[in-house]
Amino acid sequence: MAAKPRELHPDRSARDLYGSEVRRYRNNAGMSLEALSGVVMYSRSHLARIETAEAIPPPDLSEKLDACFGTDGHFGRLYGVARHEVHPDKYKRRMELEARARCIEEYSGHIVPGLVQTEEYARAVFRAANPEMGADEVEDKILARLGRQQLLQSAAPPYLSVILDEAVIRRPIGGPDVMRAQLAKLLPLADTLNTVVQVLPFAHGEHGLMGGSLTLLTLDDMPVAYEEGMTTGHLIETAEGARKRRRAYDLLRAYALSPRDTAAVIRSAMEALSHEHHPSPAPHPLGQVQPQQR
Repeated sequence: MAAKPRELHPDRSARDLYGSEVRRYRNNAGMSLEALSGVVMYSRSHLARIETAEAIPPPDLSEKLDACFGTDGHFGRLYGVARHEVHPDKYKRRMELEARARCIEEYSGHIVPGLVQTEEYARAVFRAANPEMGADEVEDKILARLGRQQLLQSAAPPYLSVILDEAVIRRPIGGPDVMRAQLAKLLPLADTLNTVVQVLPFAHGEHGLMGGSLTLLTLDDMPVAYEEGMTTGHLIETAEGARKRRRAYDLLRAYALSPRDTAAVIRSAMEALSHEHHPSPAPHPLGQVQPQQR
């Protein structure tokens, strides 16, 4: 039995309207997704996601659809609106895309990314971000964050690349014990078959991704980028926008420390936290007492 087509919601957004129009014209023409795929040269699965507004249309698709259906620029005009539209629930959308990604690449300038946070580190971050948040809400957010991390323990985990500004591993979030445990979690991820962690040293100076964080998601047939500031996030699903962020990330990776050197820096930061937690005895206020002369 053929699967029932997913319900469309053309009144929800311009992207949804675009997708519903693709399905309407396709059905009116008596075409299957496979048949349309052969005309516009995009995969059946990609077209299905466009129809259900799960993917933004690629720039050249509208012209092909207008030529296929004889719609005199109809899809081109719809695309002009849909391409600038902000997703109505961009964070939820980002999580859906992350769960499907084959490769996840992250740059963070301030905190350890959620996919590799410890529970106590996450708790400190949530409390600092919103001191008025209730304890139950904090715990719900922590559970959701830890649930995301199951991606990395799945039978076929995505490849994960993380670039951290040196400030991320030097700032003792949650205090020395919490931070040391967080660094201990990062250390074995520095260089494995599926994970790479690199530190961008202070000595590098300025760069193009200062002031926020960037996540690049590679799905089967589309790249996606997600930029995040202190209070806002921006999901970028156009190929051109994602490529621009890809260039910035690749340039940053070229300046970052190797995984081996990164592991050494992480160990150094852990040792510094140990000394901070167990300080040496303070010197005598008058200096070292000298033996009496006889």
